[in-house]
Amino acid sequence: VLFLAYFAMQVIYARRKYKISPPETTGHPEFERTFRAQANCSEYFPIFISLLWVAGIFFHQGVTAACGLLYLYTRLKYFQGYAVTAQGRLGPLYASAWLLWVLVGLALSGLLAHFLWP
Repeated sequence: VLFLAYFAMQVIYARRKYKISPPETTGHPEFERTFRAQANCSEYFPIFISLLWVAGIFFHQGVTAACGLLYLYTRLKYFQGYAVTAQGRLGPLYASAWLLWVLVGLALSGLLAHFLWP
């Protein structure tokens, strides 16, 4: 939640800096990149939380927590990189996508182990 609040505050600061009033979503390119980065991070957050929850319950809390922290770090780097340049988002984007797939694997293996091998 703190990450989402941080991202939203960055959009507010960019709106003030470039004098873009809501509900406008276009204007200065730096504002548009900041706005898109915030929107993209918000869109993936429910997927991340769901996978984190299921993997933590059914697989292993420590491994899941480590993946979750790495994911949050990569999304922060994604946001910061995207705010500067569109190309700056690519490395962290691939890393965060990879971590989501790891969480999918952990969640699935935990669920299969729980329900198929009691």
